[in-house]
Amino acid sequence: MAASVGTTPGGTTPAAMTPVGASPELEKDVDFQEHEKILSPDFLSVDQITEMLAEDVDGVQQKLEKFLNFKNLQTCLKEAILLDYYVSGFLWARGMDFSIIQYSKFMTLLDMLLHNLRTLRMSLEDSLKWLGEVMAEIGPSHSQKNEAWNIFDVKQANAIIDYLKVSLFQHYKLYEFLFYSPREEIVIGTEDQEPPLKKKKFREDIIAVFKSEGLAR
Repeated sequence: MAASVGTTPGGTTPAAMTPVGASPELEKDVDFQEHEKILSPDFLSVDQITEMLAEDVDGVQQKLEKFLNFKNLQTCLKEAILLDYYVSGFLWARGMDFSIIQYSKFMTLLDMLLHNLRTLRMSLEDSLKWLGEVMAEIGPSHSQKNEAWNIFDVKQANAIIDYLKVSLFQHYKLYEFLFYSPREEIVIGTEDQEPPLKKKKFREDIIAVFKSEGLAR
């Protein structure tokens, strides 16, 4: 028995055990199983996506707020920005007329990009590289072997990359600030929830980040 090693976005992981001299059909099955691991597990279930497709903008926001278990939107800036990130992504995907599986992979892609930033402290350069590796797996391929695995066609893949440029990568410093801020909680509550001087300093920090990202004047 010989163990093959498959490289997946984010690292190298052991692939399934493949017998030496295995038939092309068996090797194809093993490759397919490895391919299925790309962007897994799903960020949203099929039922959750189906529910949101029946909603208007406000309904989508309310559904995602529930699915993400965000309970402090009125006081927590981080929750507010993250909810907007996911809602905007879903609404953009709806404009692309994606299939359910395409919705699933796209929303999982959005979530994993933030996961890599939040937990792995992935730099902008590394995030772009990771995205390229993922799109090579789920996007259009010149290989006949992988043709049946393509989730997005060329036009869709390019549109996704363009969307991520303006929605995430252009504002990468903002998301770094959200995740790496030394404060235990980023808040936008009323004045009586924090000492005025502390709140004033916090607001100045937020405004500075927004200005650097072109989000405020």
